[in-house]
Amino acid sequence: MQTLPFGLWASPLTPRQMAASLRLDDVLWDASGRYIVWLEALDGRGSLWCVDTQRNDAPRELTPGDLAVRGRVGYGGGAFTVGHEYVVFAEASSGRLWCQHLDGGSRRPVTPAFGSAAAPALAPDGNTVIFVHSYEEQDCLAITSLDGTQWPQQLVRGHDFVMWPCWHPAGDRIAYVAWEHPHMPWDSSTLYLAELGFEGKLPQVRTTRIVAGGEGQSIVQPCFSPDGQYLAYGSDHEGAWQVYLYEVATGINRRLSTGEGEYGQPAWAQGLRSFAWSHDSQRIYALRNERGIRSIEALPIDGSPASTLPNAEGYTWFSQLAASPRNDDLVSLASASTIPPRLVVQNATTTQILRRSSSELVARNQLADVQCVSWAAGTATIHGMLYLPPGYAPKQEGAKPPAVIRIHGGPTDQAVATYSGEVQFFATRGYVVLDVNYRGSTGYGRAYAQSLRYAWGVFDVADAISGAHYLAQENLADASRIIIIGGSAGGYTVLEALCQAPELFRAGICRYGVSNLFALATDTHKFEAHYLDSLVGPLPETATRYRERSPLFHAERINAPMAIFQGSEDRVVPPDQAETIVAALRRRGIPHIYHLFDGEGHGWRRAETIATYYRAIDAFLRQYVVFAGDSID
Repeated sequence: MQTLPFGLWASPLTPRQMAASLRLDDVLWDASGRYIVWLEALDGRGSLWCVDTQRNDAPRELTPGDLAVRGRVGYGGGAFTVGHEYVVFAEASSGRLWCQHLDGGSRRPVTPAFGSAAAPALAPDGNTVIFVHSYEEQDCLAITSLDGTQWPQQLVRGHDFVMWPCWHPAGDRIAYVAWEHPHMPWDSSTLYLAELGFEGKLPQVRTTRIVAGGEGQSIVQPCFSPDGQYLAYGSDHEGAWQVYLYEVATGINRRLSTGEGEYGQPAWAQGLRSFAWSHDSQRIYALRNERGIRSIEALPIDGSPASTLPNAEGYTWFSQLAASPRNDDLVSLASASTIPPRLVVQNATTTQILRRSSSELVARNQLADVQCVSWAAGTATIHGMLYLPPGYAPKQEGAKPPAVIRIHGGPTDQAVATYSGEVQFFATRGYVVLDVNYRGSTGYGRAYAQSLRYAWGVFDVADAISGAHYLAQENLADASRIIIIGGSAGGYTVLEALCQAPELFRAGICRYGVSNLFALATDTHKFEAHYLDSLVGPLPETATRYRERSPLFHAERINAPMAIFQGSEDRVVPPDQAETIVAALRRRGIPHIYHLFDGEGHGWRRAETIATYYRAIDAFLRQYVVFAGDSID
């Protein structure tokens, strides 16, 4: 039983422990079914690891040394592929693709060092590799020989963006998703099927046809069945991402999934996967997301009813699903609100843990469990994920804990029932935490996600404010001690909420947040160069709206103390966005702290940065929330 005041609880999670956990990013099976390869990151460096399932051997690192494995196209992802007992991976600093045998030996470069590479896919014969390449803001689908003897050639060009390249098992066709400015991939994207010709040393595209998608439709993750008869993909054209089958021989499309929920996710990064073919091509294993909780379903292709795989460990979130090419085993990254991410292999009867992201020394009953909640904001229903301090039972009378309103980024993203170190850092110190899935979030259907169109800075802010009122009305938290925190697009909502409801929040915490929409529209990376066209409106026609919704131009309304954090190498939200709002706070004498982390980008990778970040937050909240009484002076 905690005896200290809320906010001062003795937490088992220290800033140093927060920095010590490794990040599990992706996992794949080799085509032989013998090897499992995964990507993990610690202290800012990504490395590949491998386990031989036949030998039941200990995991070993495939990429020791100075190479950092990471795809660098857009927001990253799609860092590696495996096949024919080789792993092909992208390296962060040079942008090259490298090749490494899974049994060891020296690695060799596959491509020259220019541009950025991601999403490699090995041909069925193992001789060539296709990949997404970006150079001087020109993206294409490229091809080269695996032995590195051929200079890479452009295979598909003419699109602003390309994603999810995959081979037909016969090696004579490929599929991929592409989209154009000003759209984002969750607005409008198209699935293409290309037939290849083999006249030269490297294949070239002979014919191309559209399989699905187009204006007002989002396509995700095409993948061919092992027998080559079908191309599976996700589409939201019926209102939510569902699984569809395209019959290669006839060109007929049909919907496979039938349940509610969503079977896809927004394509923020290369290589995202939410379903996988069984080894015998008779079913698809799919991750079904309902209200931020994922389960694994088996979808028979003959239309028989779907079944849910057993989940004895109580995982509530799975990602990067991959199926064994030889049996019914599945591998994925699994977690829950009280279980840090694990690399697990499972089937209908057993589950094996291959890798843990943390030591898991904190008992589950010492951590905060998640509750899916909803509340009204005007005529709209808003969704969120609620975490109460461990052991705290709300009562009508007595002291109430302070609360943290967390705003996810994107804004086209979703707070889900996975393990969040930040949530647990707050909850185990005695804070109520509410993750707000405001209008514009994914996971609740296309209409909910598209409701933020032209309304960024309006609905997200209103829903954050309504979330604070919800906590007070339900007697869950102290209404006079509510903090709002967010990063990137979430940081923008933090700033706008502090401007629009200056008396509601006791303090604000902003990570690499947007303060000036004009500057963001002209000084961000290619992927989001036209994102504001749909979130706010096109320029110059809607310039007045940009000014009205830019926190910088009404920063005089901010009265709450602020903690602001920024990476010096951020290409998405450059440091000027933070520094201009800091200058405005300084001019008015508003209490604030500002940390500029040298060498960090759009998020923290280095252990020391993470530890410093949490130490600063803890000290800031103690000063301005826990010990502030009824005053914020």
